[in-house]
Parts: sequence; C-alpha cells; structure tokens
Amino acid sequence: MPSKNSRPSILNSIERKSILLLGDLLIILASLNLFVNHAIDKEFISLSLKVFVFSFGIIVYLGLSYILDFYNLQKVARRRYTLSQSIYITAIYVFLLFVFTVITYDVSFWRGPLLSFLLLTPLEIWLWRLFFGNVFRIIPTVKNVLYVYDTKSKLNFKQHVDCINGDEINTFYKVKLTYSIEEDSLAVHKKTFQTALQKVDTWILNISDYATIPKELENLLLPSILGGKEVLSFTSFYENVYEAMPIRLHANSFYELLQLKNKKIRYLQVVFSIVVNFLLSFFVGIIFFISCPFVWFFNFFLNRGPLFYTQSRVGQNGQEFKIYKFRTMVVDAEKEGAKMASKNDSRITPFGKVLRTFRIDELPQIISVIKGKMTFIGPRPERKVFVDQLNEILPFYGIRHLYKPGITGWAQVKYKYGEDLEDSIRKLEYDLYYIKNKSITLDLRIIFKTVTTVLFSRGI
Repeated sequence: MPSKNSRPSILNSIERKSILLLGDLLIILASLNLFVNHAIDKEFISLSLKVFVFSFGIIVYLGLSYILDFYNLQKVARRRYTLSQSIYITAIYVFLLFVFTVITYDVSFWRGPLLSFLLLTPLEIWLWRLFFGNVFRIIPTVKNVLYVYDTKSKLNFKQHVDCINGDEINTFYKVKLTYSIEEDSLAVHKKTFQTALQKVDTWILNISDYATIPKELENLLLPSILGGKEVLSFTSFYENVYEAMPIRLHANSFYELLQLKNKKIRYLQVVFSIVVNFLLSFFVGIIFFISCPFVWFFNFFLNRGPLFYTQSRVGQNGQEFKIYKFRTMVVDAEKEGAKMASKNDSRITPFGKVLRTFRIDELPQIISVIKGKMTFIGPRPERKVFVDQLNEILPFYGIRHLYKPGITGWAQVKYKYGEDLEDSIRKLEYDLYYIKNKSITLDLRIIFKTVTTVLFSRGI
C-alpha cells in the first residue's frame, strides 16, 4: 500500500504531451468547424470540402508541430517561447489552410468569420498553452531519484549525476538520495533513509551485478514498487530519456546494451524502406541535377577547383565504397593528413560554408544511393582511418555497419556537428539506439527531424 506521506503520482512526459496535444486538437477542430460552417459561403459547402479541410487541417498542423518542435515540454514551460511559438506556428498553419482551400476550391468567404478564424486560432492556442504551462508549475513535474551505484559506477558517478541533472532533462529527474552498495549501510540510519525514501519517485540502479544488492535495500525495493515507485536500470533510464545507448558509461555491458536477438526485419519495414528510397531518390535526384549548373557557376568564381570530391567510406559489412559530395574545402585540404572537419574549419571556403549551411554539398550522395551503396536513413559512413581508431577505443564500433549507411540518421538529427573522435563516440550512442529500435515510426521521425535540421541549420 502507498505510504500516506508518499508524493502524489507524477505525470510522465508522454502523458503531459498527450494532454497538451488533446487541448491543441480540440481548439483546432473548433476552429476548423468555424472555418467550414461559418467562414465559407454555404452554397459552396459540400461533404468533400468538409472532409478535405478537416483532414488536411489536422495533417498540416501535426506536421508543422513536429517539424518545429512544438511539443518540447521544456520550451513550453518558458512563457516567452510559448507566446512566440504558439502565434508563429499557428499563424503559419491557418495561412496554409486558407491558401490551399482557395487554390483547391472555387469558394467565397464571409469576412467576419474568416477574420475570426485567422486571428483567434493562434490566440486560443497561446492562451491554452499559457494555462497548461502555469498548471504544471503548480503540479509536481520533477521525479525525485534514488540513485544506487557500485564501485565501478562510482568512477563516473559525477558524470552520471550530470546526465540525470543536465540541462536537457532536468525538468523530469532530480537526484534526491544516493546509495553506494559497498560504502553505505541501512543499519546505521535506516529510519532516516526510509523517511527520505518516501519522497522518492524513481529508483535508478547503476550496478554491474544485481546479486550484490544488499538484502536490507532489496527488502525496501518491493514495497516501493507496490507503492507505485518506478524502478529502472541505468541503461534503460538513459535509453528512455536520451534515446541513445550509454556506451561511454557501460563499455563492458555489451550484451545488456544491445540486447540483440537476431530478429528478422518485418516485411512492412522492408517495403517502407524501398518506397522511401525510391521517392526520395527521385525527389532529391531532381534537386541535384537542377542545382549542378548553379553550383558549378558560383564554384567557378568563388571556389576554383573541381566541382566534386570523392572519398572512400566504410559501408555495410565493413566494405569500402566511394562517396560523392560538392567540394566545400580548398584544394589539397588534407595534404597534412586526414583530419575531421569542424564547424568553423579554416579549410572551408566562403562558398563552401553556404553549401554546408543549406546541406547542398550532400546532394551528390544520391549517386551512392542509386548505386545501392547507401540508403537515405542509416548510420553515417565514416572514413576507414577514423573507423580503425574508433575500433581501438570501442571494440564493438563495427556494429553500426550492420546496415547500409545513410545520408541522414538518428545521430545526425539528435546531435551537434561532429568535430572529433569524442563526438563520434557520442554519435555512436544514437546509432546503436537506431540499430536496436529500427522501425517505420523511428524512420518517419528521422525524416521529419531532417527537415527541421535543414531549415534551421542544426546537426551536421
């Protein structure tokens, strides 16, 4: 039974996002109803028009919200962000809906209801989100953590705590109580510990051998679970919160980390990958061929030298292949040896910076996709010299070669521009998460986030 002194149940991030989304959708549906039944002249209203407006409206709103990160709870908590983003995103949405309706249907509008739809919808969304943010300033949103660790974990204890209390997720977890299974004992301060434990919402166990958990601590674990407490291994915690695998902290826990079961890829996933590669190859291929003359023209004046550069990269099953890009660096940029490119690399020409900013330099990789050496979604291919170095540091780095490399991937949309081996190791955490959790849903998230990455110059 839960203790009388235990804290009230805390809604997790998915539950809070669901409440936020439900409120948004109710407002959007009410606005769409106003738009269809009051803003449009009744002689133009038909069943097909209603279906179109409601379907298109919901799809466009959800797409914009995801691309523009409208459901980032930490950002929603900031009042200034809530005002600007709510009005900005919803204004784009109602404008697109209005324009597409005009283009698709020959309709007439009542000015008063139309003006109400265009102006009030962003205001209503802002007021709802302002209310939502204020409510969750009162209701507890931070989960207090009991952090249990052993000697091996203690070496990286501060880093682990930083992970839990870091800026990225400090809205959700905070270390309230710590316990070392070798150094601490409940026999001395059992009553004090039990009192503090009542204020804990989550146990995080960061130990190499669960058999070493003291019996006295284990006796408190089951009542905590029955009392509604959350119990997580550190690997599960890290994976759920960061959507990455903690390889830097658990380099020896290879099998726990990956939990590979040699599951066959479902046929639906294969069909989805084929369709996505075909459609994106066609679309990106057209953009590539259209952009070539313009890049060549500006390259002739601003970046003299070859238009393309090729480089050997390690692909599926460790086999090397040629990758193609528009050249963005000076000629003979690596005359002093191989070196990873950095964001403010002096070797990058002014025109090359423009190409990199808008990801235009990546377009020629479509050639490798057509050749079957790459796909659109997958771990980014790395050069063999760096792969060899990383294999020395992480013996299982080669796991990322299980699939074909991709033009975009989970690491690219989740992490900053990679500049050194440490960044490559960090990106591996995301690559391994993708390999373990590969699915149609995750691929769709990558596609949407790639759009955001290109639009706002994030990632690499």
